[in-house]
Amino acid sequence: MRWENPAAESAATPPATPAVESAAAPRHDRPPDAALFGTDTVTTRTFDAPEFAGITFHEIRARTILNRVPGASRMPFEWTVNPYRGCAHACVYCFARRTHGRLGLDTGVGFDSQIVVKVNAPELLRRQLASPRWHGEHVAMGTDADCYQGAEDRYRLMPGILTALRDRANPFSILTKGTLILRDLDLLKQSAEVTDVGVSVSVGFTDTELWRTVEPGTPAPQRRLDVVRALTAHGIGCGVLMAPVIPFLGDRPDQLRATVRAVAAAGATSVTPLVLHLRPGAREWFTAWLGRHHPHLVRRFERLYADGAYAPKWYQRRITRQVHDLAGEYGIGPARAGMPRRLPPPGPVTEPAAAGPGRLSLL
Repeated sequence: MRWENPAAESAATPPATPAVESAAAPRHDRPPDAALFGTDTVTTRTFDAPEFAGITFHEIRARTILNRVPGASRMPFEWTVNPYRGCAHACVYCFARRTHGRLGLDTGVGFDSQIVVKVNAPELLRRQLASPRWHGEHVAMGTDADCYQGAEDRYRLMPGILTALRDRANPFSILTKGTLILRDLDLLKQSAEVTDVGVSVSVGFTDTELWRTVEPGTPAPQRRLDVVRALTAHGIGCGVLMAPVIPFLGDRPDQLRATVRAVAAAGATSVTPLVLHLRPGAREWFTAWLGRHHPHLVRRFERLYADGAYAPKWYQRRITRQVHDLAGEYGIGPARAGMPRRLPPPGPVTEPAAAGPGRLSLL
């Protein structure tokens, strides 16, 4: 990645109050890799507000915002937009941790607390979508760092991004664990009137004890399912990515059944299971967490993942079959390419209960 020199007070950057601008902050208060983040290429802010305690934001101006997915990737899309790098959701298994290493930042605590913010993302996307070289391909968001993590409550990059996509009738999809997506409900509805819009919420399990330890910065699973209810009530089909299914901790038949039952009750259009995968960066951090919380499972994980980042095919097939059988029992199924995502004719809807405007709820 390469970054342009940002203005200290960019028009795209929200006012820094309450904040302290760090001119010569030590250790992780400033990115250490001068090749990527020289002292003249990034504005670093440490916020004292309670919701951002311990988090440092590195505000940069990106050269590009549309990222092509490598051809060898398993992802079913070719282009992504990621306005943030790093994620305060702090999921111990997050595969995106290794991207922080490429930026010269720590892939453990640094990934959770050193958030790179592309403050010019909306204006840059609008310009790139208008280019004659762009042919309106599908754009996926939330595939690396959650675009509706807590930082979005402050920087508000997604409204501008969604507006740019809507104005070009460019198809897109969003994957999130964040309840803040409901803030942009009107933009999602407007977009769905002119193009294909896909929304998926990530809920790998409904076990609250497991959630508190492996996803400490995310809204609770039930709050995420409230998002599914709200989107469905407003005519926006919402699937659930049941990810990750964590071996030995979240894969018991009763746990799988409880999750699929809750997903069905929330009105999800589909449920698609994805077994935990442990890529470099995430693997080391997850293994260290496992050693602290479940030391008796360390050897079992080492054996299960002995051949690489992915669980064996037989295990993945077993979980997929179990979840699909349960989904059929509860009247939902896996996501399918080309599923309709258009809004139905306008009609009265019941306003769902939600967290206060512009705020993530963790409970």
